[in-house]
Amino acid sequence: MFTSPEQFANATKTLFDLQMQTFNALAGKTVKGVEQVVALNMNAIKSTMDSTMQASRDVAQASNPKAAYESLAARMQPAAGVTNAAEYTTQLKAIIDDMHNEFRGAADAHAVEAKNTLSALIYDVTQNVKPGSENAVQIMKAAIDNAFKGYEQVTAATRQAVQTVEAQFERASTIVTPGGGKQDKPE
Repeated sequence: MFTSPEQFANATKTLFDLQMQTFNALAGKTVKGVEQVVALNMNAIKSTMDSTMQASRDVAQASNPKAAYESLAARMQPAAGVTNAAEYTTQLKAIIDDMHNEFRGAADAHAVEAKNTLSALIYDVTQNVKPGSENAVQIMKAAIDNAFKGYEQVTAATRQAVQTVEAQFERASTIVTPGGGKQDKPE
């Protein structure tokens, strides 16, 4: 189908370069996202440890058992834990959303670039096709179009799955958020 080995080699190299660029971009975005999640977790741990240390100091400095109990009771209010969990959830969701958007953008850009490269390659190849090979060219074009249609269907299904997960995540967040989504369970 290719008129020269150089043409095939150039097409293969171009597609490989596109894949490597996309892989490198996604790897960098993944590392950045993991770093953000680690930093968020470290801040949450530090905050919890600081709170625990302060509670221990308050109990140790209490003048009598009643004061110690009141100090502990003040720290055990569920609203503070729920607020911290809601804050954590919001920040984690923001990190995940950023990563999701960056991945989607990179994947879309890669798909468009790959399709353009293949279209240009097909155009070049069809310009130099030998008489009688037109059917082979049409079969190749149909196969490539079908491959891209399949990719688009998989992409659409993946986006729908991500939207479902995001909706479930949002629903779970409203349950954790103070005053959000609390429902009475039937007895």
